[in-house]
Amino acid sequence: MIIAASAALGVVAGGWLLWTAWFHGSPEVSSQLQSWEVLDDQQVRVKFDVALSGDEVATCRVRALSVDHTAVGDLAVQIPGDAGTASGGVVEFTFRTLREATSVELMGCTTPSQNRPR
Repeated sequence: MIIAASAALGVVAGGWLLWTAWFHGSPEVSSQLQSWEVLDDQQVRVKFDVALSGDEVATCRVRALSVDHTAVGDLAVQIPGDAGTASGGVVEFTFRTLREATSVELMGCTTPSQNRPR
């Protein structure tokens, strides 16, 4: 009885581990910051790469920070999917900031079925 229960528990745990590895290893969208440039006291240019599988629209968020780590700019960009084929690519945007930014971070991208930014 104990051996059968242990075996069943092992099968369930192994199945959960395999599902978790597959689910988190194949996201709908992923992104990576390539470069950013402070153009002046109120503008930043950012370039990032987006890999999007499927036809869902991805929303990517970028944040500009000042020297005291205060957020001085925020950008949410929608990247359309392409009818079931892999899409995305390099995305470049210029956005306004409240004051001079000293760093930029890509918060990540989400889709309606993937709410964790990547």
